[in-house]
Amino acid sequence: MNTDKSIHIASIGHVVFAVIMIGLGVLGLVRGDFTVVWQGVPSGVPAREVLAYLCSLVSLACGVGLLWRQCAALSARVLLAYLILWFLLWRVYGLFVLPLVGGTWSCGQTLVMTAAAWVLFVWFATDWDRQHLGFATGDKGLRIARILYGLGLIPFGIAHFMYLKETVVLVPGWLPWHVFWAYFTGATFIAASLAVLTGIFARLAVTFSALQMGLFALLVWAPRVVTGTPLSAFQWGEVVMTLALTAAAWVVADSYRGSPWFAVGTGSETKSLRVPTLPA
Repeated sequence: MNTDKSIHIASIGHVVFAVIMIGLGVLGLVRGDFTVVWQGVPSGVPAREVLAYLCSLVSLACGVGLLWRQCAALSARVLLAYLILWFLLWRVYGLFVLPLVGGTWSCGQTLVMTAAAWVLFVWFATDWDRQHLGFATGDKGLRIARILYGLGLIPFGIAHFMYLKETVVLVPGWLPWHVFWAYFTGATFIAASLAVLTGIFARLAVTFSALQMGLFALLVWAPRVVTGTPLSAFQWGEVVMTLALTAAAWVVADSYRGSPWFAVGTGSETKSLRVPTLPA
């Protein structure tokens, strides 16, 4: 039972997401470099190292603030604004300088993280937010967050088809039909995206997409980490990114709490909008 009224827990997903942000902040400060969530800044950008530390500080401060009742609204607002700015500055830029899949994949990652931050902003919005940023709060804000999440899933699905060989290698050896699982997981990401965007079985789709990301971390990366299998810097980045995306997807899934599992249409998704709160 939580007796400290200064600690605010809206949902388990909210806590996991906040902890992941804290971890990203600590990792970035220790390494003195961008973590995988904030990568994509060209090497020639002025004050690049300062920007890397700023990203780490934002991650750490917002992660802590999201768990603190007095700071939750401000932290969600800052994190959302920072992620949107990051998307506009570097992810859109990446679409022009990176290969198609690489550029869209990075966009997808940031969109999913932004969707989670937007859900938290809607949950913790103050009267000032609702008065001055009404378009981003309430049902409208939640709908925008879910659209971003749906759009973010599309590159994940496409990448499974475009990089089939690389995806097949990641399928655990004890599972049969490796090619089938590569196609299946890619197709489910795309199907989940369509479900979210159309509002058809959206809660079910988001929940299963979050579960799929979590299973990827559990079945693909966890055994390699536990057994001490050498991982490249890129693979370690993928481990961290998988955990971050799973946490973000969890937050979005939590936003459907109270909605029917088999709802059809966007209107029925947000009628019961409320800030979820775990019992003390």
